[in-house]
Amino acid sequence: MSERIILVEDEVKLAQFLEMELTSEGYDVSVANDGMTGLILARESTPDLAILDWMLPGLSGVELCRRLRATGCKIPIILLTAKDEVNSRVTGLDAGADDYVIKPFSIEELLARIRAHLRRRTEEDNRHLLQFEDLSLNRQTREVFRSDKPFGHAPRLRTIELTVKEFDLLEYLMSNPRQVFTRDQILEKVWGYDFVGDSNVIEVYVRYLRLKLEQNNEKRLIHTVRGVGYVLREE
Repeated sequence: MSERIILVEDEVKLAQFLEMELTSEGYDVSVANDGMTGLILARESTPDLAILDWMLPGLSGVELCRRLRATGCKIPIILLTAKDEVNSRVTGLDAGADDYVIKPFSIEELLARIRAHLRRRTEEDNRHLLQFEDLSLNRQTREVFRSDKPFGHAPRLRTIELTVKEFDLLEYLMSNPRQVFTRDQILEKVWGYDFVGDSNVIEVYVRYLRLKLEQNNEKRLIHTVRGVGYVLREE
């Protein structure tokens, strides 16, 4: 899937040129010509990176950057600016920009910076991702997916809704695949060493997890090791 970039630039010819270059590089590009439209576009299109001109009608690129960060937007943001003073650069970075490119600029330099920021973002995302067989877990977003493979159709990702403890238990097992854990180890790691409650709590939560993970008759991944505990492994 192509990475999505929003470009907010009021110079029409420059915007058209950048859109053409970015599209030719394989990016999915959306363009806005003023700050407020750019803000709406960023909120609705879930981009992977934003390129914002500093001087925009209605809402400046710096203010747009601030508003995006205030809403929790964490995508890389590159400011395009004719301002080369130190104070201006500090203002842009303090507003939440990750980088700035001084006009006039080389398209090769801009493309290189875009690749660098997207690469770092991918590396950061991968640090939060656990994968085992067709099951994936994102520690940062606390999302869990399993590949759904209906006969005769292309695989789809099925979202699995988990409670806090179900997620914590699955994360622990996926962090250490094929390693057998005793009930005491699981209790201490997932519930805490001072847990006081039903001694069958692990069995209950394993059953909950299996029901959700195997909802479409997918193969079992969490196995019972009799007399010991549980393990995440292939059949």
